[in-house]
Amino acid sequence: MRPYVIVNVAVSADGKLSTRERRQVKISGREDFDRVDEMKAGCDAIMVGIGTVLADDPSLTIKSADRIAWRVRTKKPEHPIRIVVDSQCRTPPGAKILHKGPGLRIIAVSQNAPADRIAALKEYADIIQAGHESVDLAALLERLSERGIRRLMVEGGGTLIWGLLSAGLVDELTMFIGNLIIGGKDAPTLADGSGYISESDFPTLKRISCTPMEEGVLIHWKVKNTTSSE
Repeated sequence: MRPYVIVNVAVSADGKLSTRERRQVKISGREDFDRVDEMKAGCDAIMVGIGTVLADDPSLTIKSADRIAWRVRTKKPEHPIRIVVDSQCRTPPGAKILHKGPGLRIIAVSQNAPADRIAALKEYADIIQAGHESVDLAALLERLSERGIRRLMVEGGGTLIWGLLSAGLVDELTMFIGNLIIGGKDAPTLADGSGYISESDFPTLKRISCTPMEEGVLIHWKVKNTTSSE
């Protein structure tokens, strides 16, 4: 058993998440931000990789007061559980994700993460150790399911998304494609990592919808080559 996993990203027209310096770029606008906020409100947890935390310092909180009120009325926490996949426990103790807004935080680390760093973060987050050198994502998702997380939203970055896709752990992908080109062979993409060699290994997608939005387009895919979350 694992949560139902939805990856949500905004990419440039050439498929980049940010610049080669990992500097955050505004790719979409207010309409897409509101769509993402609604998605967050409907999920039990939101996950990002350590690279996203270090580059963008996100809070991953819900912004709409009405959506927060809806969650409270339906007996949910104000904000989804916020999760960082951080093999070597590099999350800064002052990161926004640990302090902004009430609610549970989880830092997923490997077995060989430095003990002093783990101790420094235990004050702010629950620590889950899974995997020896790096976080075992399949094991982590099983542990999250045991905690009652049924619907998980993933917001980046490319290394984490690649790890989930290559392990068959993604069910849906929503991507806003913006009207700008970032360029750069070293700029992060939707699925960084080692990549596939054989076409038989490529995950395939079924298009659910394709909707013009702002000056770009929103594409919603179902991932076919995935392990079951049921």
